[in-house]
Amino acid sequence: MARKLERSVQELYRDDPERADAVAFGRRGVLKGAALATMGGAVGAAIPFAGSMPGGTLPAIFARPAAAQDTPVLRMEGKGPLILQGERPLNAETPETLLDEPVTSAANMFVRNNGGVPEVPADPRAWKITIDGEVNTPLELTVGELESRFEVVTRQLQLECGGNGRSFYAPQTRGNQWGNGAISNGEWTGVRLRDVLRAAGLKSSAVATGHYGADPHLSGEPGRPSIARGMVIDKAMAEDTLIAFRLNGQPIPHLHGAPARLVTPGWPGSLSQKWLTRVWVRDKPHDGPGMGGTSYRVPVRPIVPGSSNNGADFVDMTSMPVRSILSSHAHGSRLPAGTRSLDLRGAAWAGDQTVRAVHASVDFGATWTEMQVAAPANAHAWQRWTGRVALPSDGYYEVWYRATDSEGRMQPHQAANWNPQGYGGNPISRAAILVG
Repeated sequence: MARKLERSVQELYRDDPERADAVAFGRRGVLKGAALATMGGAVGAAIPFAGSMPGGTLPAIFARPAAAQDTPVLRMEGKGPLILQGERPLNAETPETLLDEPVTSAANMFVRNNGGVPEVPADPRAWKITIDGEVNTPLELTVGELESRFEVVTRQLQLECGGNGRSFYAPQTRGNQWGNGAISNGEWTGVRLRDVLRAAGLKSSAVATGHYGADPHLSGEPGRPSIARGMVIDKAMAEDTLIAFRLNGQPIPHLHGAPARLVTPGWPGSLSQKWLTRVWVRDKPHDGPGMGGTSYRVPVRPIVPGSSNNGADFVDMTSMPVRSILSSHAHGSRLPAGTRSLDLRGAAWAGDQTVRAVHASVDFGATWTEMQVAAPANAHAWQRWTGRVALPSDGYYEVWYRATDSEGRMQPHQAANWNPQGYGGNPISRAAILVG
């Protein structure tokens, strides 16, 4: 007779937090007595702020696995030890502590592919990009011609996967289970897409773009695009939307889209087409692979979590939601006995908006300490933040961190607006810290 498998503690808390408290720790209401001792034994230390832990809260050390020896890691020349999310297509996430650089190095930049990686061209400057469709003069320009014909600009720009934060949704959704690390802030050099579109002469009928790249479809079918997303013409004409050919002063690494790619900052990274070969200007919203249905789209009205939906009343994701990372301390860190303060630092960003404030808490959100937030290097660059929090004793702590954007929108306590493909999940993050 088959043995019935018990649910994991994570599943218990997901399905019925109050019952999970009672089953896992014998807890009902405020954490004290035997329940406190049980939870302290489980996390491996006393819990100084146990009285502030909200009921139905699974300690972060269990809810969010710390880096372990069995965590899949990308091993590739020129890349740091990224978290391997998938091999076909290749996708890898950057741990938050590797995002401690003001400008993200190519080695620490996350990897997001939808198909295969094309062959390296013999002459990158001869790579051709076509601009056609609703234009008066279709263009076919080489990378060399782009650089010589149009103004070259350099900007620090955030590039974020539309599914960043997907792992925070319950029930689980489809796709790579990203934490917060599908983000980068590189220094991109290229030409403004709007300058190229103006040179082609936009017709009055131009309302959107469609983007194509050289990445082969995983099926191997010739000519079949892996992804072909597009954006409204206003975003295509925005100052920071670039056709880029250098990253951090060097040619873009081939894995990241060389010889040329789009960089569409603040919006889902799928609009930043790698290995760019064509920009099709259209008289209607683009309908290529990765458009329509539930692809990079979110509900207008909340739907039942876990339900199926064809996305008929969804809308395209545009500006990405506010989010923050903690880069100074890894989740699961163990610090020496007697540590009585933490000097925290990280980054925050908010799509097309800026970040107004970042706060951190070490008492399960009972009180919050405001951090210092630096101004962005330019529009669409992330903002670095720093600050200090006090610790009253040794024990188990959780650093909770949250950002608020320039419109007053704060990261929620739980991933909101559940959708089948897990876009837009940006809850307050928690990092477990053990002192002593």
